[in-house]
Amino acid sequence: MRWIWFLAGWLAVAVGGVGIVVPGLPTTVFFIIAAWCFSRSSPRFEQWVLNLPKVGPMVRDHRAGLGMPRRAKAWAVGTMVLFGGGSALAVGHPALSGVILALVAIGAWYVLSRVPTRETVAGAPGSPTV
Repeated sequence: MRWIWFLAGWLAVAVGGVGIVVPGLPTTVFFIIAAWCFSRSSPRFEQWVLNLPKVGPMVRDHRAGLGMPRRAKAWAVGTMVLFGGGSALAVGHPALSGVILALVAIGAWYVLSRVPTRETVAGAPGSPTV
């Protein structure tokens, strides 16, 4: 079973890596899945994901239940709507367009209502300066 989790972790890393360069494809969620799979198969690679410079802090925040910064939530929902809407228009098939729009709506609902919003703290990295 350990090998299955290990392979699933690398599959999630691969899809997350594609998401870095393909607009509209989520990145962080696949690295969260990868860390979860690696936690069941390889503590070394779990630590590798948690220590990645850009994605690691977001995976650690998710695990700690801290949620997403408001700006990141807005960006996530905006890109989902923009690229999901564009995809729905591009496919040209009403049923498939409806499925794409429904998935975008579910994803946006989840991010907006189920993922906690983390407010920035004055003086913290990423917080506005006065």
